[in-house]
Amino acid sequence: MKELIEIVWENRDLLKESKFSDAIKSTVDKLDNGKLKVAEKINEKWVVHEWIKKAVILYFPLMEMKTIEIGPFEFHDKIKLKTNYKEQDVRVVPHAIARYGSFINKGVILMPSYVNIGSNIGSGTMIDTWATVGSCAQIGKNVHVSGGVGIGGVLEPVQAAPVIIEDDAFIGSRCIIVEGVRIEKQAVLGANVVLTASTKIIDVTNDKPIFYKGYIPENSVVIPGSLTKDFSAGKYNVPCALIIGKRKESTNKKTSLNDALRDYNVSA
Repeated sequence: MKELIEIVWENRDLLKESKFSDAIKSTVDKLDNGKLKVAEKINEKWVVHEWIKKAVILYFPLMEMKTIEIGPFEFHDKIKLKTNYKEQDVRVVPHAIARYGSFINKGVILMPSYVNIGSNIGSGTMIDTWATVGSCAQIGKNVHVSGGVGIGGVLEPVQAAPVIIEDDAFIGSRCIIVEGVRIEKQAVLGANVVLTASTKIIDVTNDKPIFYKGYIPENSVVIPGSLTKDFSAGKYNVPCALIIGKRKESTNKKTSLNDALRDYNVSA
């Protein structure tokens, strides 16, 4: 499939040939049932499979716009919705929407939320009310994505990494995580943390600040902050993220998500 998709990526006229279109559809099918992932950890390093992202992009021109009717609700789109949640042991609260081509593992709870194509959600994770999981985002096991969180999606450029949230992380209300930022395992983000590829992440727990960019180290407790920056018109504060402590290993994971924030008097 990889070889065929790489060929048709360079020559879109080949989409008319069944062997190429079948390879694209088969790839998306395997994304939908969890047999493939856009990104995965290999030898402790995250690897992005660009050919799979290419397949997702090529899937759209193959699909035709159709009316989708569910009870009194009507949609008009190229991508069908996921089904058979009972068989997959997934709890889905109205009006949660998950597009075909996303994978939702056993024990996931979808509150009224949105999950886009190519994303992968690990077992035991909750996607809370009005949270959005963008295309190709990878979310681990036992993660809590709180209400109103925006997890950015990425398809192009194909070499761009998706947002990755590792196991047992807690993402507080109204956080925004985009541009391939990685949240390492057991990290805890307080409410309203905004993370882009260029956001300065500062560990302020020692005598001197330690700067990170593009990822939150594991077990970190993070809150929103601001950093003074010089502009032509004067000095102004720009958003940053502050690491104010570490989540305690001794605390039970299921309770430490909120407890870690309470320890530092931070809102969830």
